[in-house]
Amino acid sequence: MTPIIISTTQSSLICISVNIEIIISTTQSGLILFCFFSRTDVAAVTPWLAPIVWEGTFDPDLVDTIYKSMNITIATTVFAVGKYVRFLRDFLETAEKHFLVDFNVRYYVFTDRPDDVPSVNLSQGRHLSVIQVPGSNRWQEISARRMEIIQTAIERQISREADYIFCLDVDSKFHARWGAESLGRLVAVIHPWFYQATRDHFTYERRPASTAYIPMDEGDYYYAGAVFGGLLEEVYTLTKVCRNQLEEDARNSIEAAWQEESHLNRYLLYNKTSKLLSPEYQWDDKKTKTKEVKVIRFSSVVKNYAEIRPNV
Repeated sequence: MTPIIISTTQSSLICISVNIEIIISTTQSGLILFCFFSRTDVAAVTPWLAPIVWEGTFDPDLVDTIYKSMNITIATTVFAVGKYVRFLRDFLETAEKHFLVDFNVRYYVFTDRPDDVPSVNLSQGRHLSVIQVPGSNRWQEISARRMEIIQTAIERQISREADYIFCLDVDSKFHARWGAESLGRLVAVIHPWFYQATRDHFTYERRPASTAYIPMDEGDYYYAGAVFGGLLEEVYTLTKVCRNQLEEDARNSIEAAWQEESHLNRYLLYNKTSKLLSPEYQWDDKKTKTKEVKVIRFSSVVKNYAEIRPNV
């Protein structure tokens, strides 16, 4: 069947046929073609026509080849504060096996325990920078300061060293291929505990006094704060806006329900993603795998919060 054009924007042209979506995007580097195959058991496109990336909806070799020709570098930030530094070795070692393999990757480890950062063998084109940050007696404060710290790091260092960036949680590990299909202008992941839920069950910040407030009748998805990324300038804007909102809330003695995750959800409600990652890219090891999830690429590991957090 001849593809039917269903959407055009300033930056992309989207065509859909019976079983394939073709997205042609223009970037500073030129024209890029992406093919996303349909799956009938899951939603493979958002209401604003951004692809939702599931196993079976893309050609991994094709997508990787396109991006490798661009000679890009992907920054990857991770926070290993306090006892969370114990998760760093597994995170890095599994990333070297599965995360954007054969791409240029720069890891930025934010920690208050630089001496505890493990020595991990990195492949060619992969680098690790350790950036010391203060600890805290409250995990909520550590969480709330992530946006500020990432924004500052982009300004001072990362902007000179990378094209794309992913911000990931350290208490997680990689299990399977995570490739260039994940790259886009602005990217987030559907939270594994809410991808089958309706928005009235989303744990958005519901107090109007908070800058993270989302009314009950609004919202598209519930996004996990453990994974977000995109072009460096897009993520810089995201972190700057969320930081300003977090600081405004703090001045008003308000702490959003889920700290930076609440502000991330507010930001993405009004600044739509160009690509959305399925829960394959942020599973939870406490959750039983469902039939829709053909492969788990990255997951949050089971842990005892009472033991690793300074307060519970």
